[in-house]
Amino acid sequence: MISRNRPPRRVGVRTRNRPSPVGAQVASNVASNVASQPALDPIDASPSFKHKAYAALKNAIVAMDIYRSRADIRLDERKLAQDFGISRTPVREAMAQLESEGFVRLVPRRGIYVVRKTKREVIEMITAWAALESMAARLITQTASAEEIAGLRRMFATFEGGHVQAKLDEYSDVNIEFHQTIIRLSRNRVLIDLAENLFTHMRMIRRKTIGEKDRADRSIRDHMNIIEALEARSTDRAEQLVRDHALGLADHVARFADYLD
Repeated sequence: MISRNRPPRRVGVRTRNRPSPVGAQVASNVASNVASQPALDPIDASPSFKHKAYAALKNAIVAMDIYRSRADIRLDERKLAQDFGISRTPVREAMAQLESEGFVRLVPRRGIYVVRKTKREVIEMITAWAALESMAARLITQTASAEEIAGLRRMFATFEGGHVQAKLDEYSDVNIEFHQTIIRLSRNRVLIDLAENLFTHMRMIRRKTIGEKDRADRSIRDHMNIIEALEARSTDRAEQLVRDHALGLADHVARFADYLD
């Protein structure tokens, strides 16, 4: 017998902890963000064999007098790996990076060779350098301290009075340091980065040309005039002197560097 006063029984599906519409949207957004992010592994802070091989090879190439002879300079990947005491893979990776920077070239079925720039390429590099370094000189007159500029003068203290030719190798190193310092004192990070790889190529030709046609004596006179303009904060003059000095090297290469052809 069924009681007429009993309320009807409800039958349905019972849910537990159903999220609110707002909570569901937040969860969806989090899942979407996680899915769109790359999965990254921790980075080993220690230099890899590739980076060590790259640095060692680049330093060795820059130190070479590659313009003394026209003979090809071939690099033996197997021997380099043996000399470094590592496998050939990091050496091969380092070579790929050096090739992208224009220091070596891979010739299929022949090997890897150190790149010599043509006369036209060298002149183009010097012209680009003239633009960067002259702007750096302009910035130095506006931002560098008197002590920093005085440091440029101290570089040449031992070479004044006609002693340049007697210490040509030493002067060549100071000459390179001078131009690097001009760039660095600009404090313009973009300019510094642009100049870095360019100057690495240029330092090899600077080392070759500094002893030609009394360029060392003229170089130190140019440098002292540049330093005086920087000390006087003569912005336009410093910029012009630095540009003319660099373009003077370009003119010398165009007229006398037949070994680049």
